[in-house]
Amino acid sequence: MTHLATPTFSRSMKMIGCLMITVSCVTPASSVFIVIPGVVQQAGSGALICALIGGLISLLIAYVYAELGSAFPLSGGEYAMVARAMGPLPGFIILGLNLVVLMLGIAVIALGLGTYVQALLPNTSALADALVCLALTTFCALLSVQTNALITGLFLALELIALVVVAALGFLEPVNTWASLITNPMVANAAGQIAPATLNNIGLGTSAAIFAFYGFGSAVYLGEETQGASRHIARAVLWALAISVVSQSVPLAALLLGAPATAEAFTSGTMFGDFVLARGGPGLAMAMNLAVALAIINANIAIVILAARMVFSTGRDQVWSGPINRALVRIDARYKTPWVATLVTGGLAGLLCLFDFSLLLIASGTALMVVYGFLCAAVIVGRRNGATAHAVYRMPFFPWPPVLALIAFAYVIYTNVTDPGTGVVSFLATTIVLAASATYYQFVLKRRGAWVLRGPEGNAS
Repeated sequence: MTHLATPTFSRSMKMIGCLMITVSCVTPASSVFIVIPGVVQQAGSGALICALIGGLISLLIAYVYAELGSAFPLSGGEYAMVARAMGPLPGFIILGLNLVVLMLGIAVIALGLGTYVQALLPNTSALADALVCLALTTFCALLSVQTNALITGLFLALELIALVVVAALGFLEPVNTWASLITNPMVANAAGQIAPATLNNIGLGTSAAIFAFYGFGSAVYLGEETQGASRHIARAVLWALAISVVSQSVPLAALLLGAPATAEAFTSGTMFGDFVLARGGPGLAMAMNLAVALAIINANIAIVILAARMVFSTGRDQVWSGPINRALVRIDARYKTPWVATLVTGGLAGLLCLFDFSLLLIASGTALMVVYGFLCAAVIVGRRNGATAHAVYRMPFFPWPPVLALIAFAYVIYTNVTDPGTGVVSFLATTIVLAASATYYQFVLKRRGAWVLRGPEGNAS
């Protein structure tokens, strides 16, 4: 297999810039208004328990990301780390899954913009809003990474201010007690009645909470552009998780304390918007819609930046045909960004926006758990075979974080598989992607010879 002479990124960004882009990828405000309602729909007032469990599980996986990211701070992200620790086939399977997760994530967030834009501009359509959002964010992603760190940091500050306002509305006038949220969680059942939450409800809600916190590990995609990456990527991952969990769990607790525990409240897809309108009036609700719309745009800027780095890496690792690989590794001379990979990322996400929003959300659920599971296995294998011995950061309490996380992921996947509705569909979608990735590796990539992964200096591994 002939290797490409690959342009390199400029390692010019400080850790704080990496952190701003990473937390923007998590997008606390839009997660609270778009994803967290899914946690409440699954678990009712038990959603706070789900958030706490999801935060703990996310901490376990954050340790995994931090150690692997310290050993392999590469733009390929998860697939580059798994492949170097476990071998090419597991790495390529994660490549396929991660392409799906990232592209679906961009499309889901862009389509979620419509609800909030239509509150400001009633005559627009969700699809048109999503496509305009993608065009704007793809253009921003073409700018230098330092410029985008500044842009996303400013947007992020507005997000956090908005969430503080939501939290204040709930905490200042509570109608429920903390004890009721923990000891007697209630949920809306299929008959539209309030009933005690079951372990299955908590399991499904935890899965949704983990998805809400997803993105803290995205700092690894910026490893080739961050100064002192082997040390600073680990710090960025852990700080991003802390900010994500606190900034989402606090408004969730405020909602559960401040809103009546009714079936209508538990099943509403716009429960946070309804709560702000009821407590703060139409003016504040309008301002909050604007804040969430800006948060969604900010999130898509961040995710397009990160996904484009992975698409660039697939070209460097010669995953596709020669002409495609050569195009994907082109870096703009002025901004030092992978401009072709960025345009491809925006274009693919735009095509996915043509599909049903609910289908996209379901398809991405179980895939994330599988990616996390492979990462846990990779950090264990990397310790055993010495692949990660050079990592500057080493997680505490090894091997318990990845082992406990694997057990948790197995349970979450089990609850998805046994759920006759969306869970089994999500599992089947993930299985199809796994099979397609393994088939492509076996019958296309492997037949070209050994799949040799390339680093930023072109060194093979």
